[in-house]
Amino acid sequence: MDVGQRPYGVAEPALGCARYRARETLPPRIAIVHDWLYILGGAEKVLAAMLECYPEADLFCVFDTLSDGERTSLSGKQSRSSFLQRMPGIARNHRLYLPLMPLAIEQLDLSGYDLILSSSYAVAKGVLTGPDQLHLSYVHSPMRYAWDLQHQYLLESGLSRGLKGSIARIILQRMRIWDTRTANGVDAYIANSAFISRRIKKAYGRDAEVIYPPVSVPPDLVPRQKEDFFLTASRLVPYKNIHVIIEAFRHLPTEQLIVVGDGPEAARLHKLAGPNVTMTGFLPDTQLRALMSAARAFIFAAEEDFGITPVEAQAEGTPVIALARGGVQESVIGGDPEPTGLFFAVADAIEIADTLKIFIDREADFRPEHCHANALRFSVDQFKRNLTNFVDRKQKEFNKCLAVNRTPSIISPLSRAARGQS
Repeated sequence: MDVGQRPYGVAEPALGCARYRARETLPPRIAIVHDWLYILGGAEKVLAAMLECYPEADLFCVFDTLSDGERTSLSGKQSRSSFLQRMPGIARNHRLYLPLMPLAIEQLDLSGYDLILSSSYAVAKGVLTGPDQLHLSYVHSPMRYAWDLQHQYLLESGLSRGLKGSIARIILQRMRIWDTRTANGVDAYIANSAFISRRIKKAYGRDAEVIYPPVSVPPDLVPRQKEDFFLTASRLVPYKNIHVIIEAFRHLPTEQLIVVGDGPEAARLHKLAGPNVTMTGFLPDTQLRALMSAARAFIFAAEEDFGITPVEAQAEGTPVIALARGGVQESVIGGDPEPTGLFFAVADAIEIADTLKIFIDREADFRPEHCHANALRFSVDQFKRNLTNFVDRKQKEFNKCLAVNRTPSIISPLSRAARGQS
């Protein structure tokens, strides 16, 4: 046998062996990847809890324009961003840069990390990783505007027709191709609801384990006398259907509605609001929670991936009247014996008004303690336990796979014969 020739059946030493041995003796280097940071919404609450679970992790995103005050919600963590950080007007007009997002996320260098956690509702799951790196992706939703909500997005953006609409459709079609191609770069998926798990299955052909987002739930409910108003709260954008809720109260002139939130729809909604509707604008979380605690019920008319505000309302002992679409069907109990809310079938003013009448007739059936107990299923502590258990399990499976692939094979009888052994 030639000098240096390796007998058949003996594995070639892998360049990653040293890295594998380091996995067994050293904590993994962790990167957390988020799409972008310019406001603090529900996805950022998930990101904040991830950073609490893994405070040693480095944070990456395609751009980051948070203020120092806002960054305190993320434990003060500074991020590493892409070339989009330097683009003019990136915070206000980031959708204009959508065609560059795949390129931007792929330019983030994660080669020095063992574990990558992506928090993705757009492109974060498309980061480039190698075969020795474990990539786990928490998906808030596959890109809504590129998949099943494309037609709604184009209509609300004024891009449903014309040259601009045609260009937008071409861009979104290319985004779908890229999104599908990068789906296999993820080792395991987490969905924020069973609703999104089904969407992941349809878009990527992959299964996803459900871990509900973290919601701040007080450990004990402090009983409070309910006041004579209903409440809704959200960013004032078209798909939240706040206009339909306001219109419903035209059919209920003796009932009071408070609307909390701000956004591009604010001026139109102010004009639409009748005398029994009060619009407060944006309120800090403490004031919003106080209103949730005092409200007779919280009204929610959007199709959301999960919907954190309905759970926050239940956490304050308040039942929810919601559209029977999306993740809210998993967080609100509509049946007996301990209901925490009611559902209406379509986002229609008369439908909502009729459901409110049913609620008023049955109001005594919706107990604050039942609402609070249901909300505890979605607490921050529960999220942290579920996430770390999932990550630990996947890391053990991945490391076991690496160990099997890197252990020298047993020398076969054929190879012994080749070496002149009996």
